[in-house]
Amino acid sequence: MKKYFSKLGWPTVFALVLAVGLSFFVHPAFAFVGMAGMILDERLEFCDATALNTGGADTYLIGDVIDLGTARDIGNGEPLYLCIQVDTEVDSAGDGVTLDFTLASDAQAAIADDGTATVHFSTGAIAQADLTAGAKVAMVALPLGSYERYLGILQTTAVEAVTAGKINAFLTKDPNGWKAYPDGI
Repeated sequence: MKKYFSKLGWPTVFALVLAVGLSFFVHPAFAFVGMAGMILDERLEFCDATALNTGGADTYLIGDVIDLGTARDIGNGEPLYLCIQVDTEVDSAGDGVTLDFTLASDAQAAIADDGTATVHFSTGAIAQADLTAGAKVAMVALPLGSYERYLGILQTTAVEAVTAGKINAFLTKDPNGWKAYPDGI
């Protein structure tokens, strides 16, 4: 056995042992994550093909709320990115609706939609024509600042009510390779 290792050379043997040893600990699904895309954490999803609020011109909390446990600055350190994407094309009766999506935090789980929540990011008004299926509405690093305990997405509807449309919204550490695919489950 010793002769065999000495013919290969210790660096080669070390590399083989390392590769074989790690293959037992790394699941094949994670082997090429950096090349194939990213893995989303369910706990960092606000909306997963979530229907938009179909009420009139107003502001609404949509999807899930993330509990940070305590008020903190989650924009500091390794960056987290907010990604918002249209899942199903947005529609309205007169084709004139505009939507604004806001990342906001509040001390209460039912994030206030009356303007008292802390606003961290807003897309600004987006015309219905730009809200087609697959459109990337936002892909931004979370800004530095004080975040209250609960974090969520607010939808502000203007001009007229939404009649159809769904969005995906989530936080991720790696938005570069982000591409939406249908659920495989």
